[in-house]
Amino acid sequence: MIESFGFPEFMFLIRSLGWTLALTVSSLLMGGVIGAFFAIARVSHNNLLRNAAVLYIQVLQGLPVLLVLFLAYFGLAYMGFDPPALVIATIALGLYAGAYLADIWRGAMESVPYQQWEASSSLAMTRAQQFRFIILPQSVRISLPPTVGFLVQLIKNTSIVSVVGYIDLMRAGEHIETSLHSPFMVYGIVALLYFSLCFPLSHLSKKLERKVHANRQN
Repeated sequence: MIESFGFPEFMFLIRSLGWTLALTVSSLLMGGVIGAFFAIARVSHNNLLRNAAVLYIQVLQGLPVLLVLFLAYFGLAYMGFDPPALVIATIALGLYAGAYLADIWRGAMESVPYQQWEASSSLAMTRAQQFRFIILPQSVRISLPPTVGFLVQLIKNTSIVSVVGYIDLMRAGEHIETSLHSPFMVYGIVALLYFSLCFPLSHLSKKLERKVHANRQN
């Protein structure tokens, strides 16, 4: 019944929102490290690195997130590991995020005009110096809007991790709904909490995109 939903249930959802944020941040950090490595590998002159990056990105982007989660869960169990659900979920979503961030950041680096690569080469800069002083500062600015946009997708994808035992916002809603039998109210509140996270980020992504576009026209 609606009147059965009280402050304890609401606070349980708020705590679970924090658990969703914790998973999002840990997955983003892991995915960021992986994505940065493979993004640089994609624009490398080394064929082996470039092909390995292409393979990783295409394979991970070609798999459903839920399948990646199952592979991480059963793969770790097969190797004799029994990590906490947060670790399993972080590995799965981190691998998934790494593939998409690598593509986003690779595109940002390649959008830097080729003349700037040539100009930095004429100054006898090494490849590392080109990245550090010329390419990365510009590509970071260019990549911010799609990165923030992808973060919204990552937050929404955390809703599947309950299958490995992690109590996120969606799973907490399922627990409450099971006891109250009021799905519209409970899932409506869950939807509002997801919206409170995703809408500001979506708005920020669009605002950053307009700003980057305006700066590139000047």
